[in-house]
Amino acid sequence: MTEPLLRVVRGNPDEFELAALTAVVAAAASTWAAVPRAKPARTSWWGDRSLAVRRPLHPGEGAWRASALPS
Repeated sequence: MTEPLLRVVRGNPDEFELAALTAVVAAAASTWAAVPRAKPARTSWWGDRSLAVRRPLHPGEGAWRASALPS
C-alpha cells in the first residue's frame, strides 16, 4: 500500500473542499512539470563575480600580510 498524496492534519473538510484542493495541487504539479529546465549559463573564471567577495579577516599576528595573499 502506498502513502496518500494529500493528508488533512487539521479541520474537517467536506468532499467539495477536498476536490478543490486536489484540483489545485494537480494543476500546480502539471504546470511545474511543464516548465523546461534551462541550464545556467556558464560564466568564465574571469567573469565570475563571486571571486571578488573577500573572505573575512581574522585579527592576529601576520593578519595584515595574509589579507593581501591570494586564497
